[in-house]
Amino acid sequence: MTLSAKDFQYIVENITDGVYVTDTNRKMLYCNKGAEHIAGYTAKEVVGHYCFHNILNHVDALGNNLCKSKCPLTAVISTGKTHESEVYLHHKDGHRVPVWVRATPMKDEKDEIIGAVELFSDISSQDMTKLRVQELEKLALIDTLTQISNRRHIESEIFNRIEELKRYKLSFGILFIDIDNFKNFNDTHGHDMGDSILKIVAKTLSTTARPFDLFGRWGGEEFIGIIRNVGKEQLPRVAERMRALVEKSHVKTDKEDLNITISIGATVAKPDDDLDSLVKRADELMYKSKTNGRNKVTSD
Repeated sequence: MTLSAKDFQYIVENITDGVYVTDTNRKMLYCNKGAEHIAGYTAKEVVGHYCFHNILNHVDALGNNLCKSKCPLTAVISTGKTHESEVYLHHKDGHRVPVWVRATPMKDEKDEIIGAVELFSDISSQDMTKLRVQELEKLALIDTLTQISNRRHIESEIFNRIEELKRYKLSFGILFIDIDNFKNFNDTHGHDMGDSILKIVAKTLSTTARPFDLFGRWGGEEFIGIIRNVGKEQLPRVAERMRALVEKSHVKTDKEDLNITISIGATVAKPDDDLDSLVKRADELMYKSKTNGRNKVTSD
């Protein structure tokens, strides 16, 4: 059996991975259905534009913008070598999506580079997330708006982690997270916009979390993350990563893009902690982040 060019086109168009093709200036020439699904942008919205024109706006785990300095496509076009990396693309809905990128040069018959192909896979464990959501729904432990754990589930998990700490000395920490200037968003743009912002923050936190960590909505615009197997050195780094990824998310209005930031309090649980003392300490640290200018992480 011999595959025709039409067969190959059908395969590329319908694989679940995303595929982008660009010229040497990183102008988008092609976008498959997988890319549309992962990034949320249609081929019509992407093709003909340059990838660095705030379409996907790749950032690394610390929120550093890659489009102008460390773009995988730039590396491939300049070196002629295949490049792989984990990046966080900007979904059309506003949240960040972790993807594994594999970029390779595209050459003509003279072996000269004429562009690049970027193949990328969603690594946010969406299937596992769906199963987790279904299970939480059965147990009434999910926040209906944001589709992540609710306060009841978070309280239960913190209690379980405290018991593990006391019995087995398994360390963990919590992040108390508050959306900055949330009241202003609601007052200026309405509650529907406020709900959109809550969903974007929740999705960014949950999809970029480590598999064994848990994020939930504590109430209003407050979230809590339960971060397992960390000490005082590692927890602030996890918190800073989350802060940076949310900062690089935004929501579109008819007139402007609204930037979203969060303030975080980070603390590691102590053997004599209970639920109230642990949450109170993290809450107080979060307020220090607020008073020090917002969009910050404060740890003890």
